[in-house]
Amino acid sequence: MKVQLRHSPAAAVARCFLAGGEPMRVESGAMVAHSAGVTLQAKAEGGILAGLKRSVLAGESFFVSTFTAPPQGGWVDVAPALPGDMLNLQITPDRPFFISRGGWIANSHGVQVESKWGGFANLFGGEGGFGLRAHGEGEIVVGVFGAIDVIDLRPGEPITIDTGHVVAYDLAMNFSIRRAVSGRSIQSLKSGEGFVFDFTGPGRVLLQTRNPGAFAAWAASVASSS
Repeated sequence: MKVQLRHSPAAAVARCFLAGGEPMRVESGAMVAHSAGVTLQAKAEGGILAGLKRSVLAGESFFVSTFTAPPQGGWVDVAPALPGDMLNLQITPDRPFFISRGGWIANSHGVQVESKWGGFANLFGGEGGFGLRAHGEGEIVVGVFGAIDVIDLRPGEPITIDTGHVVAYDLAMNFSIRRAVSGRSIQSLKSGEGFVFDFTGPGRVLLQTRNPGAFAAWAASVASSS
């Protein structure tokens, strides 16, 4: 699978070129268009239990769409639900990535994507918790809300990032999740911040410049006041 991005960064679309007979997996509802002869099969990838874990825990769809190119090859266009940019990540056997809720859009057939526990923030109303672990070898396409920032950390280099802005990170890194403000929870309320990741390199972190949770809260407040 080869990926070509168009309309970045505000309304990106990823065109995924497939060889003859090559399949790719796509988040349900993410397909925009495809070339003639491409076939579609939708099923609960890995069975009913895996589908439930993916939908209930990781925030993805119960069903996964598999598109397969005809003998002459073809392409599939995919896009995220929220306006923003997209990025294709190269996954290798020695470098799996964690993908946050809602970030996964598509992957080549050599990559396996499964639900994974990403931290305790979800239990306390944060944006962490379960997400997806991408491993194997091939390409994965992620979508973000806003623009993408890619941060490559040097060995021993630390960084702190709000959990709602983290899209994906290298699982080889050391990281932890904590409250943004130490001490009493009232301080977190005053600051307007929730939970943050503390990462330490070497490794790569992908950020989105807009926070989907914060946007949803703002939209709900506007709707309730109107």
